[in-house]
Amino acid sequence: MITRRGLLGLSGVCAAGVLWSAGLIVALAAGARPVITPIAVGFAAVLTVPGFAAGILANRRGYQTRQPRRLWSLASWVPPHVPVWAAIAAALTFAGFWLALVLAFVALDGSPQRTGDRYVLVDHDREVVVDEATYERQLDHETQISLAVLGAFAVGGTFLCAARATDHEEVWPGLP
Repeated sequence: MITRRGLLGLSGVCAAGVLWSAGLIVALAAGARPVITPIAVGFAAVLTVPGFAAGILANRRGYQTRQPRRLWSLASWVPPHVPVWAAIAAALTFAGFWLALVLAFVALDGSPQRTGDRYVLVDHDREVVVDEATYERQLDHETQISLAVLGAFAVGGTFLCAARATDHEEVWPGLP
C-alpha cells in the first residue's frame, strides 16, 4: 500500500506533469515546438498516469467512494480538511486545460498527413493540399489536445494524492 509520503511524492510528480503540459501548451500556442510530439506526450503520460491512478485508488479505499451529499456544493466534492483555495486553484487549472483542449479542437481543420512530397489535411474523405507551415500548425494542435487531456488528469492526480496524504484522520484504513 502507498504511504502518505509516497502519495505526497506522487502528487509532486503529477504537479510536474501539470507544469510540463502547461509549459508545452503555451510554447505550442506561441508557435514553438521545444520537443518532438512523442517525447512531449510520452513524458507527460509518465508524469501523470501513476499519480492519478494512485490518487483514485487511495481515495476509493480511504473514503469508501462516498457519493456527494449535494451535487453543486464544493464541500460535497472536496474532503473537509482541504483548504478552499486549493480546491479553487485546482478547479481553475483544470478549466484552463479544458479551455486549451476546446481551442485546439476548434482550430483543427483536419487530420494532417504527408503523402509523398505533399502536405494534406484529410477531413471526411476530402483532401486539401496545404503548405508545410499549415501542416506543422495542425500537428501542433493535435499535440496540444493530447497535452491538455494529460494536464487535466495531472491536476486531478495532484489534488487527489495531496488530499488523501494530508488527511489527518485518527484511523487511516490501508495506509500507514
